[in-house]
Amino acid sequence: MPSEDTIPANSRGAHDDAPLVTGLNALAWTLETPARAQRLLDLTGLTPEILRSGATDPAILGALLDFLASHEPDLIACAEAIGVTPTDLIRAREALQ
Repeated sequence: MPSEDTIPANSRGAHDDAPLVTGLNALAWTLETPARAQRLLDLTGLTPEILRSGATDPAILGALLDFLASHEPDLIACAEAIGVTPTDLIRAREALQ
């Protein structure tokens, strides 16, 4: 069986993109509420420009998931809203880092 490194990216399973998709869904949820979006910017040092240009960057999405993980009410609310568990959000963060 070929190793993960020898499988072309377009041949890999959809599960390989799951952390990225989870991060993007969490980002969309976070930005829905202006106060929460502003808190994200204030606490992470990210800017709207960085978010726009780096929305699929694993480091940016990892920072977002760190932000959610640091405030359990948001972590739980986000997980419920996007149809995952809080543990899924933490695992996505770990996979993106």
